[in-house]
Amino acid sequence: MTDSENIPAMMQELGQRAKAAAAELGFAPAAQRQKALEVAADTVWAKRAEIIAANAKDLEFGRGKGLSDAMMDRLLLDEARIQGIVDGLRAVAAQDDPVGEVLAEWDRPTGLNIRRVRTPLGVIGVIYESRPNVTADAGALCLKAGNAVILRGGSESFHSSSLIHACLVEGLRAADLPEAAIQLVPTRDRAAVQELLTMTDYVDVIVPRGGKGLVGLVQREARVPVFAHLEGIVHIYVDASADPQKALDVVLNAKTRRTGICGAAECLLIHRDIVDGLGADLIRMLVDAGVEVHAGEGLQLDGTLAASDEDWGKEFLDSIIAAKVVDDVDGAIDHIRRYSSSHTDCVLAEDDAVADRFFERLDSAILMRNASTQFADGGEFGMGAEIGIATGKMHARGPVGAAQLTSFKYLVVGNGTTRA
Repeated sequence: MTDSENIPAMMQELGQRAKAAAAELGFAPAAQRQKALEVAADTVWAKRAEIIAANAKDLEFGRGKGLSDAMMDRLLLDEARIQGIVDGLRAVAAQDDPVGEVLAEWDRPTGLNIRRVRTPLGVIGVIYESRPNVTADAGALCLKAGNAVILRGGSESFHSSSLIHACLVEGLRAADLPEAAIQLVPTRDRAAVQELLTMTDYVDVIVPRGGKGLVGLVQREARVPVFAHLEGIVHIYVDASADPQKALDVVLNAKTRRTGICGAAECLLIHRDIVDGLGADLIRMLVDAGVEVHAGEGLQLDGTLAASDEDWGKEFLDSIIAAKVVDDVDGAIDHIRRYSSSHTDCVLAEDDAVADRFFERLDSAILMRNASTQFADGGEFGMGAEIGIATGKMHARGPVGAAQLTSFKYLVVGNGTTRA
């Protein structure tokens, strides 16, 4: 049932099944959810050859759509990346269970005992593009937090995502949990996304994971609450006090390790006093590494292109970076406040006062000092995996792991207690 006229009915059925599964998951023992993820990890590894074969079909589809090299890289699965999926599933399985965790407890003079405890959000809708590993990450984190999830992967990752989803369902089956706890929308039709965004009777929150077009669409049209980041416009400020070797290592890694992820550096800000020394070394290093540098005044060396106003606040998601001279840390802060997407920003400095000022006066979800922005990732934060990086300020912020996919409730206990 995938033709357009039946999509509302199909999505309604997914929603009903998810809501029923969420009610059961809310009190399912932690051991069951852990077993489901462990079996899913084993199944993904056992079926890695099938998954890679399915991914080849997706890569062919992506080439036909004219996807960029960065998007094709996001889509690609090889044995090493499947090992990463398996490791992520096992890491989430091994985490402490967040459901029922007591966040605070106190007694009142009235005789009441009050506890604030973690409780699942309910049903989560995840809409994502290209990266098929999100199928495993999102499914695992939602399940770990006691939520049911409806996954809507990108059309280009349809075959890979379907096989990974089947492995997750195998885990649910082995753990005697409802198979509807993790559902994958079985169509590429975009009408399914429109339905998911308005299913307020069944879905408690939407998490979009993808480019500006997707996230903007979700934020404009969703009637369900949204955890989102619009873009990863990531800045690195290199202070006059920066250690040269640290700066060279961090900037190269932050830009080139993987250019298509949201933690990749997109803008390099260089203190005016080091333009002719370390600044020039950084630009030459990037050019030599094959990066297209859009350089502002004072940084235009052989092999660079002149920066334009459009380069500031741009998410390239490619082997391209903008570079600009600033007077000092306050100049960097002003630029970042104007152009940042509040995702991740970094300072390279040995001067504690400079780093403290950068941390105090900027309010991005993640601020870093002397470390590659490619660490802006839930797995690297010890969360096992993440469902995305939230840049808003309501509920979840930064890497969204299992704990961030819970709410809380108050448990109040008295002893025949009445209010005067």
